[in-house]
Amino acid sequence: MSDTIYQEQHLKSSDFITDVVIGMSDGLTVPFALAAGLSGAVHDNGIVITAGIAEIVAGCIAMGLGGYLAGKTEQEHYESELKREYFEVDNYHQKEIDEVKEIFADYGIDEAGQTLIANQLAKDKKKWVDFMMKFELGLEEPHPKRARNSALTIGVAYFIGGLLPLSAYFFTSNPQDGLLVSAIITTLCLFVFGYFKSKVTGQPKIKGALKVTAIGLIAAAAAFSIAKFIS
Repeated sequence: MSDTIYQEQHLKSSDFITDVVIGMSDGLTVPFALAAGLSGAVHDNGIVITAGIAEIVAGCIAMGLGGYLAGKTEQEHYESELKREYFEVDNYHQKEIDEVKEIFADYGIDEAGQTLIANQLAKDKKKWVDFMMKFELGLEEPHPKRARNSALTIGVAYFIGGLLPLSAYFFTSNPQDGLLVSAIITTLCLFVFGYFKSKVTGQPKIKGALKVTAIGLIAAAAAFSIAKFIS
């Protein structure tokens, strides 16, 4: 028998990682696509930089607000269902007991085991309701600061992601050169971001990196082509 102690490794900070992915992926893609599109239509880096900064600021606000509203909605939904579950436990006691038994029946527990567990669980109303929220409704209690944290995380991630492709236009002489450098920077950033995102979430790392990179470059190519065609 091996003496090595096995340590379980599970991803627990999924909300934070989700927010970073949302903010960073859009931050790298949207400003890059905008800058690429403008590079095909204008001849002054100043225009690209001004429009890019305006988009990044607007994107930070819009994405952060979206994250905040999503977090508040999640919290309000949980609280609403929690009140309803307490009401059902108080007014439909036996029905809720039967629902607990049905849950354990799905796990292969026999009738005697179902009854024993359900009756023991019903002795503590809070734990009973928490159990029903999680296993009947599939709802986890959101962090009380989830909305605020989500807004800040998404906004900051978008800001950082947006500055990376735009930075090339600060030290190049024209939009065409800026686009070339920006494409290199963004491609590398998208690949690295996709790689670590896939690593953290347990997905195939290279495949995930290539997928994220391809999406970003396709969006930029489409914007550049449209702007070039119109101009």
